Amino acid sequence: MTYNRSGRSGLKLPAISLGLWHNFGGINTLENGRAMVRTAFDLGITHFDLANNYGPPAGSAEEMFAGILRKDFLPYRDEMIISTKAGYYMWPGPYGDWGSKKYLVSSLDQSLKRLGLDYVDIFYHHRPDPNTPLEETMAALDLIVRQGKALYVGLSNYSAEQTREASRILKQLGTPALIHQPSYSMLNRWIEGGLQDVLDEEGIGSIVFSPLAGGILTDRYLNGITPDSRAGGPSVFLRPEQITDEVIGKVKQLTDLASERGQKLSQMALAWVLRRGRVTSALIGASKTSQIEDAVGALNATEFTDEELALIDRILG
Repeated sequence: MTYNRSGRSGLKLPAISLGLWHNFGGINTLENGRAMVRTAFDLGITHFDLANNYGPPAGSAEEMFAGILRKDFLPYRDEMIISTKAGYYMWPGPYGDWGSKKYLVSSLDQSLKRLGLDYVDIFYHHRPDPNTPLEETMAALDLIVRQGKALYVGLSNYSAEQTREASRILKQLGTPALIHQPSYSMLNRWIEGGLQDVLDEEGIGSIVFSPLAGGILTDRYLNGITPDSRAGGPSVFLRPEQITDEVIGKVKQLTDLASERGQKLSQMALAWVLRRGRVTSALIGASKTSQIEDAVGALNATEFTDEELALIDRILG
């Protein structure tokens, strides 16, 4: 495993981190989740990423992870980075969503109970709140660190300008932002339009989610959509209409390039987001242990020639 420093902090994160967004909820089996976490840790993945609403049902991913911690990992707590988030809908009424101090502090208290922990390593605000003053949301993050409920704080889904202002406030409060969690992949390059520059300027790391574009940047859909795939199921995050003939044509060309590099497409896609050191960690999801093994295998070939990068840009148009 490669470990990268997060911004200008003292914390290093594994180049590949495991997200528990899917396949760790109440509808999934504990033993499969346990096998995936054990495999990840054995391969050097020390960072496990959660949120209050991960499941389904909401909260159940934290509960499953708590069971895995109790069974296997309590002696290794100090070798693990455990993160959670709040910012999306969690409970009914006026205090269960967005970014008020009331919601963020209450939500983390609930998460810690579900996890069976005294603190998390990283607590994120999951999305910007258009109605709560940014000063209040950042003050809540600062308070949470001062209360000892989190060691570091991060942001997710914030724009470049929102990130710059949030960072300014947090620095004034004395709790600088450790990390930003945006979406990023070969097919979704929005962070190159300013956010990466802000993160560099502010000394904030980045951990990118959906680096495989929901599974499009794998061999999963080369021969059509199957009922057991994400696009073939009820997921609202990957719809069949996103997998067009044009997209699959590009994926096939990228697959050929990956093969020339001695990689699977999924491995090349992970290596690509990590290229040139501008991303601290790539956050993967998994439904079986072999996918985690493949992801870590991406680190065997992380360098790209200028010609390869230019070809990828031409393919993606």
